[in-house]
This record gives sequence, C-alpha cells and structure tokens, in this order.
Amino acid sequence: MIRFIDGLHLGRPKVIGTGVVGDAQLALVDCGPESIFNTTVAGLRHAGLRPENVTHVFVTHIHFDHAGAAWRWAEEFGATVCVHPRGAPHLADPSKLLASATKIFGDQMAPLWGDMRAVRPDRLRVVQDNETVEAGGTIFTALDTPGHAQHHHAWWLERERTLFAGDVMGVVIDGGPCLPPCPPPDIHIEHWLGSLQRIMKLQPARVFLTHFGEIDDPAKRLNELVERLLDWAEWIAEELKIGMPEEKIVPLFEQRVRAELKMAGLSDELLDTYEQADPAAMSVAGLARYWRKFRPEQIK
Repeated sequence: MIRFIDGLHLGRPKVIGTGVVGDAQLALVDCGPESIFNTTVAGLRHAGLRPENVTHVFVTHIHFDHAGAAWRWAEEFGATVCVHPRGAPHLADPSKLLASATKIFGDQMAPLWGDMRAVRPDRLRVVQDNETVEAGGTIFTALDTPGHAQHHHAWWLERERTLFAGDVMGVVIDGGPCLPPCPPPDIHIEHWLGSLQRIMKLQPARVFLTHFGEIDDPAKRLNELVERLLDWAEWIAEELKIGMPEEKIVPLFEQRVRAELKMAGLSDELLDTYEQADPAAMSVAGLARYWRKFRPEQIK
C-alpha cells in the first residue's frame, strides 16, 4: 500500500510530504527536513503504522527539504538511507551543505530545517542508476534524473507503475499549476528535459511529488512543466541580457509568478503555500546561474 504523510512544514499543510510504502515493513520516500521529523512520526502512528517498522528511507536528492531528517531515521529506528552516489558524501558529512545553506537562510536555518547531522556509514547505501532495492514489500528502481539537482534519483516502482519524482516533475499543490523549482547550484535545463523524456517513456500510472502528493494526469503535467521551465528560463535570460541586477529581477519575477497563479484561480493562502514550497527568489538565483555558467553567450 502507498500512503502520503503531510509534514506540516512550519505548521502549513501541503508544503512537504513523505511517501510511505508497505504495511508490515515500511519504506519512506523523502523524509523531509529534521524540523518535521516528529510530525511525520506522529502521522505514521495516526495512520496505524509503526515508525519502528521503517527499514529504508529513499531520498530523491539531498536538499534539506527532502533529506534533512535522514540521519534521525537512521539513528532512532535503524533505517537504511538510500541515496544517489553524488549525494552520499554530503549525507556522510553535511558540513558543506550546512555552510552553504547558512549563507542563504541565516538565522532561519533552525525553524526551517531543524538539525542536520551525518548518517552513519553502516546506515548509508549508495544506489546507482537502474539499481534495485527491495523494501516495503516491493522493488524500488533508482532513475538518475538530473536537471533540478545533479544528485537526483526518481524512485520507480514498476509493479505498481508508480513514480516518486522528488522535484524533477515540479511542484503541484491542490491541483494548481505545475511549477519548476529552480534553486542553485545545479539547475541544468537540457539535463532536466532529458530526465523528463526518460520519465515520459515509462508512462507512469501514478506520480507522487514531495511538493505535494499525487498528481492528476502525469503526462499533461509533464508537458506543462516543460513549457513553464522554458518560459521562466527565457524570461530570466531576457532580464539578464539587458543588464538587470539579480536583486532587481527577484521582485519582478515574484510578481510574474503570483500573477500566473492568480490567473489560475488560486487563493492568497494557496499562493503562500506555493511560495513556501518553491520560493521565487531561489528560482531567479538558480536560473541566472544556469545562464551564466552554461549559456553565457545567450545573455550578452
């Protein structure tokens, strides 16, 4: 059985969720930040499940909102943490992650993400592309899906035709628009499009997003994501081309995204939920870095 637990990030529903696979033995997908650990444990118990039965934690990538609590599941319940080979060193020693995140989030680190510590070597499992892991009564296959992050796996359950997509399939909340989360430092549009082509070939019947939950019509959402990713990237490129400083692009982009969401009929509360799950300022930084690093000739 597949369930989805709301981590109630900062008390707000439908921002960060955790996939739960199995019954007697459980596997989690994207345990979220340490700040929601207790909420997730309580959510399992409320669903009639025992957190002590969690044998595996599959992380799609190592960003705090997806993997920050991995060490606690390993320490408190003995779970094995399954991760992309490029992400594993940062779970074994998160000091660089912590340093770079602290520069961005400052004194908001603790309320946003809680504590992040190393996952013990004996609890850390590096999983290669196409490698399978048996857990939660089924078989997980790792799919290397870069673009949002170079250390991104989507986890494919072939028997169930179900994909846990992390961030590679975007952010969709309450049936709203599909937005591409584009934080620095790894955004690479061509790699992302390649990952989406790989997913499209699988024709998944069900897709779960960490932000947030199961989506309707995966094929339609995938096409929507491609269209918006290219649109956002081109808009950022045009602003950079005329010499607009990044700090001045941010409020313009925030207004643009809010207008898109308003046109789709979203409430102010849902707009705020989207912003918490996918901050517009982070996408400006990530897309600007993409153009400067990989396509500088396009913004001259």
